[in-house]
Amino acid sequence: MASLIEFVDSIVWHGNIGNPAPVWCDITTKFLIGAGVGIPAASLCINRRLYKIASVHVTSITRQAKRRAIFIDISIGMGIPIIVMTLHTIVQGHRFNVLEDIGCIPTTYLTPPAYPLVLMWPLLLGCISFIYATLTLVSFWRRRVEFAVVLKSNSSLTASRYFRLMLLSCIEMVCTVPLGAYSIYIDTAGVHVDAWISWADTHFDFWFIEFVPASVWQNNHNYVVAVELGRWLYPISGLLFFALFGFAEEAMRHYRVAFWWIARHFGIQPRVGNLSSVNIYNKSQHLNPNISIPTSQSPKGVKD
Repeated sequence: MASLIEFVDSIVWHGNIGNPAPVWCDITTKFLIGAGVGIPAASLCINRRLYKIASVHVTSITRQAKRRAIFIDISIGMGIPIIVMTLHTIVQGHRFNVLEDIGCIPTTYLTPPAYPLVLMWPLLLGCISFIYATLTLVSFWRRRVEFAVVLKSNSSLTASRYFRLMLLSCIEMVCTVPLGAYSIYIDTAGVHVDAWISWADTHFDFWFIEFVPASVWQNNHNYVVAVELGRWLYPISGLLFFALFGFAEEAMRHYRVAFWWIARHFGIQPRVGNLSSVNIYNKSQHLNPNISIPTSQSPKGVKD
């Protein structure tokens, strides 16, 4: 979704510095705040689940334990981003900024509360993911003989899928911590941190929208890096996920099923060798979606 937002913005605001869709900007800028936290939060969910699998001492899990695990994952993956989106309102100095050739970006009034309320979360979640990933590798190495038995008890998780998830989480983990720290630095470098006075002071003239021509924002090197970093990390993360899971055996099977389902509507029948894939679709009547995860903190404008 974040990649789609960036794609639409890059088209609508190419060579444009107007405000043709203010409601769109209100919604998407707040969503980008959540996406910047949601990606490392999703990585934390994956690393935590992988650690549970690698360190489990029993091969059967009760229904109550499964429900509790799902509740915790939802709380982390959705609850934390929603909380941060809400907390961002406290340090949101004005509605948003519009950058020529980029589109709408969220704005944060740089005061001391901005760090714990908004800026620290990708780095914090990345550090926790790092710890879980390290514990996962240690547990897997110590219990690698028992690991095959654990995987056999989980019909939805193969060894190949587990290792791809582990590789994805490790890549994300390695990227999130340094990028989270660098994002905080690049967003605040050379910018004066104002003292927090009051809610009224922070939100004075809140409905103001700052329009920044490309000739202006492109002259600030730190700002260019922050904007482009937040702009490209979403599609890069998506491509990384596709590279790891888009060519897996189960994914290729679903591609064949989808292809022949469409081909049948044009009178094209599958060969005998492809009947097994088609029969899978006839039995299930649906495709099992993969859940995408990519990492980055959205760039934020700073109130002068």
